[in-house]
Amino acid sequence: MEANHCPLVEGIHHRRRLNKERRLDVARLRRSGFKPAVGRNPICGCIPSPNLNQQSIASPGSPCDRRFCLESMIDWEKRRGVGERGGSKEDIMASLWFASLLLFSLFNLTVGRPIYPLPSKQDNKVKQPLQTLRPFNIAHRGSNGEIPEETVAAYMRAIEEGADFIETDILASKDGSLICFHDVILDDTTDIAKHKEFADRKRTYEVQGFNITGYFVVDFTLDELKSLRVKQRYPFRDQQYNGKFSIITFEEFIAIALDANRIVGIYPEIKNPVFINQHVKWHHAKKFEDKFVELLLKYGYKGAYMSEEWLKKPVFIQSFAPTSLIYISNMTDSPKILLIDDFTMPTQDTNQSYWEITSDSFLGYIRNYVVGIGPWKDTIVPPENNYLTTPSDLVDRAHAHNLQVHPYTYRNENSFLHLDFHQDPYSEYEYWINKIGVDGLFTDFTGSLHKYQEWAAASATDEKSAYGLLHKIALMISSYD
Repeated sequence: MEANHCPLVEGIHHRRRLNKERRLDVARLRRSGFKPAVGRNPICGCIPSPNLNQQSIASPGSPCDRRFCLESMIDWEKRRGVGERGGSKEDIMASLWFASLLLFSLFNLTVGRPIYPLPSKQDNKVKQPLQTLRPFNIAHRGSNGEIPEETVAAYMRAIEEGADFIETDILASKDGSLICFHDVILDDTTDIAKHKEFADRKRTYEVQGFNITGYFVVDFTLDELKSLRVKQRYPFRDQQYNGKFSIITFEEFIAIALDANRIVGIYPEIKNPVFINQHVKWHHAKKFEDKFVELLLKYGYKGAYMSEEWLKKPVFIQSFAPTSLIYISNMTDSPKILLIDDFTMPTQDTNQSYWEITSDSFLGYIRNYVVGIGPWKDTIVPPENNYLTTPSDLVDRAHAHNLQVHPYTYRNENSFLHLDFHQDPYSEYEYWINKIGVDGLFTDFTGSLHKYQEWAAASATDEKSAYGLLHKIALMISSYD
């Protein structure tokens, strides 16, 4: 077949001729002073560029090749008789009316405030409130099942996944700065072993009746601690983030919560106060607990549980040391939680046994200072051969004293799930929320708990709707009997 008879070639030549003609039309229109009205091209959906040398903004799915969008827009407007020349009187009057209205609106809207305030600079941002209708989702050291604990990334991830509260452990550096870190030694979750400049810092101290050897937080300044990098605690968890994040301060932790796009509570622990007060000294004979509360008050954390002030900046203050919680009660009315250790661990400050601090008499006493308790979950329902046994009455007795119960720690891995739950963390959440009736849960996997609660809420709504419909049908049928 000869080339000059090929339909494809003829089509290309035909398009070139049309394009040439359209360009000539556009040139003539422009020389006459015609300009297109501003708007979206009704033919292809594009926003045409006023410059033929620039491409138009193509509409998704538009067939326009973007090069000739302006020409087609001019052709269309020419046929309608609109533009700077040739428009009808009605079109011109409507345009003037609209322009006047727009200018008036802009004037009114800009009085007394900037047109484009930065979101982070707005003082009165309306944030989604804290949910208070179901047990609290407490992000234990952040979402540390995925990202190394107590880091910015772990807390940001927990907020993204739906945490109600982000939880942290507060210790103090050698120079008195409050930091977020769980262990009194740096050995297990930082790269301290790689820092040869700190090789002579290893010490042995007594902590809660045990001699511990390692690199202690209290022997390092804040700047030195900031030079370290955090790593994942458990080898069976994701290791890709090791060495990427630093230790953060208490103030940095607070900033993460306050900068969230919804109201997120904080749940800081006064960690090892006896040990910290022995090794870190502040001016004017202030104690660890004093500095802790001062920082909370500095950022506006105050108010009794469920008060208006508290709901704006929710906080629970937690500690294993009863005397610390009693001491700060004179400084802040923020709600407090008494943490309860294993059966064999006495309190670090008063040397009371588990059985003493869970007795009815002690619960009746401590309720004057705290709003709840935070026991290890295996002391509420003790396991035997990795199977659950009969639950104790601790939750019921705590509730009888009007105390909340926030057990710790819920983890997704099979090594932490009792066999009753068949390797299903949702099954564990269902058991503790619906059967045991706890008021909050410390979890390493914030996303899992949030998804379970969302699923459970949706299921309950669906079930309620289904039963309601059946009830209405039954009433309709009975009316004919």
